[in-house]
Amino acid sequence: MIHHVALEVADLARSAAFYDAVLAKLGWRRGIEAEGVIGWGIKDPVFFVTAGRPAPSFGSVAFSASGIAAVKAAFEAGQRAGGTAGDEPFHRDPPTGEAYSASLRDPDGYEVEFAVTSH
Repeated sequence: MIHHVALEVADLARSAAFYDAVLAKLGWRRGIEAEGVIGWGIKDPVFFVTAGRPAPSFGSVAFSASGIAAVKAAFEAGQRAGGTAGDEPFHRDPPTGEAYSASLRDPDGYEVEFAVTSH
């Protein structure tokens, strides 16, 4: 089990606005805000952005969604909050079972995916 994930971002306020928008659509909320770090979670914070270096050359994170409507809502909120479209919401057939997902790039270039899988 993963304890937490943290991404370094170039502009903490810009990233906070982006993740506030998309994670709210998935039922997450801010759980911590301290100098140089903001964290979100459903119960306890498990995803953090920290003030750091400029945009990475790669990096991705995928968030589980409660259903197709949540995937679409997070994707749309992410675009309005400065994200760049990657994969529009669509059905796919990964090895783990049928899924519905969407992805975009956050303001720092990280790939952010929202997915719901049915087995």
